[in-house]
Amino acid sequence: MTKKTTKKQPAKKVTKPSHRATKERRETVGAMSAYGIPQKEIANCLEIDVKTLRKHYREELDTAQAKANAAVAGKLYKKAMGGCTRSMIFWLKTRGRWSTKLEVENTGLIGNVPLPPPDKEFKDPIEAAKYYKEMVKEL
Repeated sequence: MTKKTTKKQPAKKVTKPSHRATKERRETVGAMSAYGIPQKEIANCLEIDVKTLRKHYREELDTAQAKANAAVAGKLYKKAMGGCTRSMIFWLKTRGRWSTKLEVENTGLIGNVPLPPPDKEFKDPIEAAKYYKEMVKEL
């Protein structure tokens, strides 16, 4: 009995069709990137690899957040210039470096009168305040 031998065919490699970046996909990637969605999640939504996302959508990934920030800043600027007090204050605090923080320096003086150090250590701030209140009365 003769055995029939057959040549083994090499396994066919299954590949995905190459990705095409459409206008609609570019808008989706731009919007998701502007909203702060991580690249891995954007790639998952498009059912592509992160490398493919970066290859085909580099411009959208690089510019979307700046464009979104510019759009929001433009609206804020218009509201501030239109007289919205909250928008003005926010703009000046963030862009004009205004601050509402009150800096207090403890000089150890009440008026121009120096306070002597306490005779004892205080664990309770209210107790310390009472001590100094009595001390000021004596001055």
